[in-house]
Amino acid sequence: MKIHEFEKGLSDRVAIITGAAIGNGRAFCERLAEEGAKIVIADIADASETVEAVRAIGGEAIALTVDCSDQISVAEMVKTVMDMYGRIDILVHNVGMYDEEPFELISFNQWKKMLDINLNSMFLVVQAVLPFMKQDSFGRIIMMSSNTVWLGTPYLTHYATAKMGVIGFTRSLAAEVGRYGITVNAISVGLTATQRPINEKRATSGTILQHILPEQAIRRADEPEDIANVVAFLSLPASGIITGQTINVDGGAARH
Repeated sequence: MKIHEFEKGLSDRVAIITGAAIGNGRAFCERLAEEGAKIVIADIADASETVEAVRAIGGEAIALTVDCSDQISVAEMVKTVMDMYGRIDILVHNVGMYDEEPFELISFNQWKKMLDINLNSMFLVVQAVLPFMKQDSFGRIIMMSSNTVWLGTPYLTHYATAKMGVIGFTRSLAAEVGRYGITVNAISVGLTATQRPINEKRATSGTILQHILPEQAIRRADEPEDIANVVAFLSLPASGIITGQTINVDGGAARH
């Protein structure tokens, strides 16, 4: 690997980051902007603060209101990006739902919603951007999975099922699109210190965190910046030989 490939960064590259209004997604936007990428934030929530954060570090960013689980909304987003920039180089799919519930209490509607937000949104967004990456013979697709798929964490059957689906999707798609210069990878993250379930009545995240941290090699919770650095590396030309992989960013909890 030549040093200059690391120095190129992401100047003139266009990156779509979904679910980036807050939290990890915001850190991804800032980190990719530091590498020179033009940032498109796709979120159903107001992402104006993330836009301002990117601009504050000298980056370029826009925010689009997008429901990534709706095919029409996704198509409109992609059209807008292509009309503005004429290219889509990087997709970081960060849309996700996290909820803790004993298996016997999970309703079928909860189950479907979990899969819809975590898997169906990924399918729709990736399928929409892929043709434009193929025509440019370059693409970086990065998905978010979870180390719960390795750990067998309780109360997360629906969540862990969806996140394992991300890994299967990653490996299969990578085998299809590698010949077009497109890499597809997943990042398996641990439970962050700020992560909270939708169902606050069963907010056991603190307890789970206390259980997991002593088992980690590095005994602190994931921070957004930890994950953002891996996102940046997987987006760079220097990572072009890495595809179909799931990289654990969890302090060594998922030792298997």
